Amino acid sequence: MLCCIGMLFSCGGDDDICESGEGTPRMKVAFKTKDEGKITKVDTLYVAVDYGSGKVDLGKLAMVDSRLIPLRVDDSPYTDVYFKTRLKGAESKVRIKYTTQSAYVSPGCGIKKTYQNLTSELITSNPVLGVEDGQNQIENEDKTNLYLLF
Repeated sequence: MLCCIGMLFSCGGDDDICESGEGTPRMKVAFKTKDEGKITKVDTLYVAVDYGSGKVDLGKLAMVDSRLIPLRVDDSPYTDVYFKTRLKGAESKVRIKYTTQSAYVSPGCGIKKTYQNLTSELITSNPVLGVEDGQNQIENEDKTNLYLLF
């Protein structure tokens, strides 16, 4: 009986789960019209990211006004992100360059990376017609870091 009670009290605490936003933040991408520069929604958006071992499909969202995208957490100075608006359509490639800093958070979360000096470059256009940088650091997921121009 004592062993069972001991196991209940020894099982994990708050540090076992990283759910309070203490982990590595994702980049927030929003959309604007190229002509007027107004915030807009995209009817369909497919996103893929190259994390160093080939493209990983992040899926499709419909009627989206922004998207959170995880960046690379290795020591690479950039992440390539691919966007398209149709499943079989053309694909735009955007390279996100940055510097990183690491900080220990907790046993459950491990190390958190923050990104500074973000710059973006449109490598392949269509359907994305241009890019506009937003906030140039990622410390949380509140601010828009990149605007895609459609």
